[in-house]
Amino acid sequence: MPLWLLFVLWGGPLPQALSYQLELQESVTVQEALCVHVPCKFSYPWLSFAAPHMSWFQKGADVSRDPPVATSKPNQKLHERTQGRFFLRGDPQSHDCSLDIMGVNMGDSGTYFFQMGTYSYLDNMLSLNVTALTHTPDILIPETLEHGRPGNLTCSVPWACEQGTPPIFSWTSAALTALGPRTHLSSVLTLTPRPQDHGTNLACQVYFPAAGVTVERTSQLDVTYAPQNTAIRIFHGNRTALGTLQNTSSILIREGQALRLRCTADSNPPAELSWFWGSPTLNATPICKSPILDLPQVGAEEEGDLTCQAQNSLGSQHVSLHLSVVYALWLLPASCSWEGEGLHCNCSSRARPAPTLRWRLGEGLLEGNHSNASWTVTSSSAGPWANSSLSLSGPLVSGLRLSCEAGNAHGSQSAAILLLPGKPEPRASGVLGAVGGAGIMALLSLCLCLVFRGWSACRMPQVTKLKGPGLFP
Repeated sequence: MPLWLLFVLWGGPLPQALSYQLELQESVTVQEALCVHVPCKFSYPWLSFAAPHMSWFQKGADVSRDPPVATSKPNQKLHERTQGRFFLRGDPQSHDCSLDIMGVNMGDSGTYFFQMGTYSYLDNMLSLNVTALTHTPDILIPETLEHGRPGNLTCSVPWACEQGTPPIFSWTSAALTALGPRTHLSSVLTLTPRPQDHGTNLACQVYFPAAGVTVERTSQLDVTYAPQNTAIRIFHGNRTALGTLQNTSSILIREGQALRLRCTADSNPPAELSWFWGSPTLNATPICKSPILDLPQVGAEEEGDLTCQAQNSLGSQHVSLHLSVVYALWLLPASCSWEGEGLHCNCSSRARPAPTLRWRLGEGLLEGNHSNASWTVTSSSAGPWANSSLSLSGPLVSGLRLSCEAGNAHGSQSAAILLLPGKPEPRASGVLGAVGGAGIMALLSLCLCLVFRGWSACRMPQVTKLKGPGLFP
């Protein structure tokens, strides 16, 4: 039997300490936008089957005029700041005066007291301290975001309360997105990632209307994709960049020059870069597994297609470069011989780009494929080689100058042929000319020219022969 009831039965006075008591945590701290449950127990001497109504007021309120912040009385007008957020759900018969607050805001900071019937428990009041919200949303991103494959991202606030006004979710992203289903405390975003979305930011904002506060979380997208934009950058040695190629192109490089090729590709995960001669096939062995390929001294054997292949777990891409080697202009020794009643001369030159040949006879120029009664010129070319022949008919004027000239965009050379007077006997043919390069007249002064009456021969220094199509075995 309760002690206060014994006092009543005995007719003694009821002690004040046993009549009105409140068990309450006097100070509560909570972050804004969250919910808080404040446990409370009370004792009241007159509690009967018709229990009085319970209410909570803010300190300083006039209980006869000011509305409570929460009450158990139906249809009771509440303080407009707390209406729909402060709830007194306890049962008076159970002595439960617990207070529930939804969507706490900064304006809720203050002191509150409990009232049972007409009695206010002012000795034990609740001090509510509201602090700034430090929680941020959680963003759940799939382990792999692959280019072109839709994925679901979830933004949630599991620390928020299920009751009360639901928060408002919003997403910010440069990627292609579509909103998916949502719950009270989460939102789903469907994202179709692209390569350009890799490394970009995606943000989820959550607004809590009851508290008037917004929180945000930003994540960086990690999008995987196959190699793209594979390109070759070309350098002369370690110095000047000549350009960047993304499609099959051709470049000219002088024979003997140094060339550095740097391959780049955009991919995630990073691609392995390899170099091949020609096009890479399934079982081809790369000549180099590095982004950089150095050709310290380009020669004719390097001419052709060089291919860089970029490959990762999602695919591969390659770009090719056609290397055209520019050979120095080389004019081979020309030769002339009597054939029948005329003089026949041959001249050949090798270069890249292929040279053009012409004959200078006296003050006139003979080139191409032409003929008249006195001369015939026949010219041909194959790859880097150019060949030309000159046939002269009729007597030659003493002292007539004849030379073969070769040239292309990178330079020119000429070889003079010394025409000697007279004509050998028909039973044998003799060499009538000698070849030089630039400064041919100085070279001729060193030649041993033997002149005979009737028989004539010109002994020239030995010249190293170059192999060319249709010229030498």
